[in-house]
Amino acid sequence: MESAHFFNNKPVVVAMGVCGCGKSTIAKKIASQLQLPFFEGDDFHPASNIEKMSNGIGLTDEDRWPWLDALGEAIRIKNNDNSGVILSCSALTRAYRERLSTSSGVPILYIYLHGSRETLLKRMNSRANHYMPSSLLDGQLDTLEIPEDDEIAFTVSIEKSISEIVKESILKINSMRSLD
Repeated sequence: MESAHFFNNKPVVVAMGVCGCGKSTIAKKIASQLQLPFFEGDDFHPASNIEKMSNGIGLTDEDRWPWLDALGEAIRIKNNDNSGVILSCSALTRAYRERLSTSSGVPILYIYLHGSRETLLKRMNSRANHYMPSSLLDGQLDTLEIPEDDEIAFTVSIEKSISEIVKESILKINSMRSLD
């Protein structure tokens, strides 16, 4: 993991991973415990992206670039005083993470929420009222590039309880803050 001085005041953190990993749930709970604002990454998708995914059509890079830029701009606006923000965003590839970090203008800490295909599929099939069908899981798994050691990121297993995942994530965030 790259050492970075990005906790001038409060962190900018993205809970990332494929559909069904619990990004939104985990990010909301971390934001609540750290008393930071939370952004739902899906809220920044244009209607055309939601329609494609609802119809079982995976997004292309061309679909994702404007979405990532909109998220980056939201981070830039909210974090203009280094007050920190937590958000959920799939951030599946290194290029997507770099685009988000560049468009936000700040270093971002990524929490990669990792789980088995079976766990992810089970979670997706149990969700109600979500536009993302489980048929898109394999495409996301194929696209996923796990953060590398030179990225500002750490991995947490989703095979644990939500409270354990949140506790572990906050401990890791705080340990990184103590390195600054």
